[in-house]
Amino acid sequence: MLPIPFRTEVDPQMRSRVNLLIALVSVVFLFLIGRLLFLQVIEGDRYTYLSENNRIRIKKIPGARGMVFDRNGALLVDNRPSFDLLFVPEDADDPETTLRELARVLGRDEGDFRNLVRENKLRPAFGEIVLGRDVDWRSVVTVETHQLDLPGVTLWIRPRRSYLTDGTAAHVLGYIGEINPQQLKARRGSGYVMGDEVGQFGLEKNWEEYLRGRSGGQQVEVDALGRRVRVLHAVEDVPGQNVHLTLDRDLQETAHHALEGKDGAVVALDVNSGAILAMVSTPGYDPNVFARGVTGEEWRTLTQDSAHPLNNRAIQGQYPPGSTFKIVLAIAGLEEGVIQPETTFFCPGSLTVGNRVFRDWKKGGHGAVNLHKGLTESCDVYFYLLGQKLGPDRIAKYARALGLGQPTGIELDHEKPGLIPDTEWKKRRLGQPWFPGETPSMAIGQGYVNVTPLQMANLTAAVANGGTLYRPWFVRKIESLDGRLIREYGPEIISTLNLKESTLEHIRKALQDAVNSGSGTGGRAKSNLIMIAGKTGTAQVAEMKGAFVKSENLAYKIRDHAWFVAFAPVEKPEIAVAVLVEHGGHGGAAAAPVAKKIIEKYFTRDGRPAPTEPRLASRDGARHAD
Repeated sequence: MLPIPFRTEVDPQMRSRVNLLIALVSVVFLFLIGRLLFLQVIEGDRYTYLSENNRIRIKKIPGARGMVFDRNGALLVDNRPSFDLLFVPEDADDPETTLRELARVLGRDEGDFRNLVRENKLRPAFGEIVLGRDVDWRSVVTVETHQLDLPGVTLWIRPRRSYLTDGTAAHVLGYIGEINPQQLKARRGSGYVMGDEVGQFGLEKNWEEYLRGRSGGQQVEVDALGRRVRVLHAVEDVPGQNVHLTLDRDLQETAHHALEGKDGAVVALDVNSGAILAMVSTPGYDPNVFARGVTGEEWRTLTQDSAHPLNNRAIQGQYPPGSTFKIVLAIAGLEEGVIQPETTFFCPGSLTVGNRVFRDWKKGGHGAVNLHKGLTESCDVYFYLLGQKLGPDRIAKYARALGLGQPTGIELDHEKPGLIPDTEWKKRRLGQPWFPGETPSMAIGQGYVNVTPLQMANLTAAVANGGTLYRPWFVRKIESLDGRLIREYGPEIISTLNLKESTLEHIRKALQDAVNSGSGTGGRAKSNLIMIAGKTGTAQVAEMKGAFVKSENLAYKIRDHAWFVAFAPVEKPEIAVAVLVEHGGHGGAAAAPVAKKIIEKYFTRDGRPAPTEPRLASRDGARHAD
């Protein structure tokens, strides 16, 4: 009899557990398979990129900007090597610890570093965060010494702009800064990326296309700490092109030092071309601050300074020209036939128009005054009367013809036009007719009249050269690094004034005597080296009613502005200068000596002797302080 096989029943509870275990294992395997599919197929390219970047980095090498030279080849702007402090959080096991250690060894606030990291949270993986630009040598040595304790922290050498004149030519040269989103959008397709530096003001901005270098790059192998091991491949950067200016560095520095401690502006022009020889605005600023990266505190200090150091007073400052405007009246009077050189007016010391009394600077008056004496001694009453004969519209016609009340067109930022009023302007702007009592003020460069120092320098040059008004310019040529000429600039005539030679001759002779005769207002500009012709001006800032008040006894902000315009040598003019000293008082005392220093420097630079001219037999000094 065959044995009956033994059969047992499987416990349902056990079966359920086995099925659950099989399901869990299946889910785990499905998850692993899905995760592998996600990592290797869907996200494969991304993780390949991240793994490569853990070993190979692309380093951008910014191209050095072109150098800037003065008219004689003296270097004004160069580039120097500097160190930037960089941080790549992905190279640090614990970025927080790295930042804490870095702050400790450098003696810096850890919070500053944390803020910079937070500000760069949208950067790409393994993108560098700049923790410091142009760091000092002590910091460089410290970081290199503690490199093993600072994973992800590296130093990178890059060219940094170096302004060799400090602040003496800041308003012409301008400055550079990191490109902002708006500028990047405007330059789309030009090869700029965030982090690039771009000209922000002055020459650096307006000649950006020439000065800008072309960036190169390196494919660099790095170790686990992010330190460079070797360069795998390199594309050379291309330096920018060099710019040669019309500025004379020695003259620029002389003008700057002559204005030291004063708020004001100086413009010196080549009479026969309109080339800028010097342009100074004080107070100024050091563009090297922007080259290394201006801090928030430094920027606030510059922008909130009541003296406005960022403003270029030579082209942005708009001032009443005071008695320097009498040159315009003299030209208009002679050209219109309203006066002859011998026409005489009597100056009792004041003129009454309606219920207003217009005083002369000289209490007792000048007595009988012709045109020569009127300009030489700057008689106000003479020009009050001449202004009434001409009227505001004819005055405005000649002022505008001489370049006042409109931009000169110089290629610098934010040039102001000034203002030359006439009857139509007042009706349109203020809805009022022109009143007779406004003409005497206009005639001596007060009232609504405003000009810039550059405009006055250009006017003076036109008087000196026979009536040609040039557009002021300051870039001579652009050259490649190997000296190849890229572009050349030259004089551009705005207009040629059809003035009678006799008119200009009378004006020039009066301006010569204003400086050299001993009775003129510009005696402080008289030179033993060169014959200088010039005109003083004292422009009221606030109306003074009643008795005479000395400007120096007033609060600083309401003291008169001091003007002096000049050209030299008288016989064959080469240079024209305009000097404006804000709240400086009298032009003869504050501005004329500045012009004298500049002109004498121009004719004695490089040790060359000043041209000899016949001297006037006269006493030295000025009788009053217009």
